[in-house]
Amino acid sequence: MRVCALASGSKGNSTYIETNTTKILIDIGTTSLYIEKKLREIGVDPKEIGAILISHTHKDHVGGLRVFLKKYNPTLFVTKNMLKELDVITDNYVIIDDTFNIGDLKVTSIKTSHDAIDSKAYILENNNRSVVYITDTGYINQKNHKILTNRNAYIFESNYDVDMLLNSRYPHYLKQRILSDKGHLSNKDASYYLGKFIDRNTKTVILAHLSHENNKPDIAKEELLNRLKAENKKVDNIIVSTQKERTELIEVWLK
Repeated sequence: MRVCALASGSKGNSTYIETNTTKILIDIGTTSLYIEKKLREIGVDPKEIGAILISHTHKDHVGGLRVFLKKYNPTLFVTKNMLKELDVITDNYVIIDDTFNIGDLKVTSIKTSHDAIDSKAYILENNNRSVVYITDTGYINQKNHKILTNRNAYIFESNYDVDMLLNSRYPHYLKQRILSDKGHLSNKDASYYLGKFIDRNTKTVILAHLSHENNKPDIAKEELLNRLKAENKKVDNIIVSTQKERTELIEVWLK
């Protein structure tokens, strides 16, 4: 099982996940051309993408979806409410349940708290390995903490530094939206949750969806490292994803 954050930030998000037989994208929030280019950089033909899984329907997660679907016709995996909101012209879709399969990937969906018509986080499992994908949520319900614990890899929102946001030029209403329970996870929030979830089987953390205006990669990473130190925990591989550069293609494996 391998993962690559192709784009991550407030202006567009997309993540690639593959097993030996299945290749999918989670979200296409940048242009289709950008996604095609980044896929080819890691040796993947866009025609090989068999499915697209959507977290929610905001533009920074679906901006390139329509074009990519038209060009390559992968199966679209969405909730019923997402499909209504997208108004995407495709007959090749699957309405998802709480658990479902995409090829040899077992997927568990978790309701997130965001100001969208519907929003989901996902746990993807294959061959005793697992990846958690969580962005765009104001908090993580405690009832889901157990299932999110001790996974091999986390792609996890660390959107903003609180002080940077409060002192930014953003209007008051936008600051309140981001800070709310239907907004985004701050560096502090992300580090708090990851400090709970990370355990002995966790190998990799990718901090995702950083705000260009209200965050910096070194601040986000330092916040996490300090939390892990306080929790007496350690992760071998911490990566901060960025808007215009993909991460490496990362092997998900057990410690």
